[in-house]
Amino acid sequence: MNHPTDTSVPLLAARDLTKSHGRTPALRGASLELREGEILAVTGPSGSGKSTLLHCLAGIVRPDGGSVAYGGERLDRLPEKRLSELRRTEFGVVFQFGQLIPELTALDNVALPLLLAGTARGQAQAKAGEWLERFGVRGQGELRPGEMSGGQAQRVSLARALVTGPRIVFADEPTGALDSLAGEQVMSALVHTARETGTAVLLITHDAQVAAYADREVQVRDGAVVPQGVAV
Repeated sequence: MNHPTDTSVPLLAARDLTKSHGRTPALRGASLELREGEILAVTGPSGSGKSTLLHCLAGIVRPDGGSVAYGGERLDRLPEKRLSELRRTEFGVVFQFGQLIPELTALDNVALPLLLAGTARGQAQAKAGEWLERFGVRGQGELRPGEMSGGQAQRVSLARALVTGPRIVFADEPTGALDSLAGEQVMSALVHTARETGTAVLLITHDAQVAAYADREVQVRDGAVVPQGVAV
């Protein structure tokens, strides 16, 4: 799916986000913008709040304060039903360990979001096969996650995240569990496909080589976003 590109208005905008886990502050006034079709790397040390920021931006958790705007909607105020719909149709999420369903084959894992959206099984599996092909893992379609290498499983996770034609893919340390070669293959596949489809990518990483694939980089320090090149 090709998405229209309008770089004048942010696709996703967070303003002054705060979030605590118990008494521990994770975000302290974090602000960030993601534009249509942009690949944005969010870097920073472990424990700086990167993953919490992603979870707030993707509507997985609600911030304690501040706002998240997406396409004219305030994600932080939406009912859970609407958030679930967005995560199923317009957002794709990839985690460090893939989080594929171990009992399902690669093909069925990728088809699952389409089936949940009401697509007929045959059509969903055909489209899932096309996406496995795009990520170079069509031959692993009948394998279960435990039968694949880490790099293969992560490419299946990318196929699952993109199969619905989302406007944004949120990728949380997508190469963190992979060796450098597998990580390069996964990132090359993700960037190529995002460029081809016009999908925006918000990429959480601690790896400078992974961040180098992005159009732009920001750092998270102590729960706040610091633009690249600003002294911290």
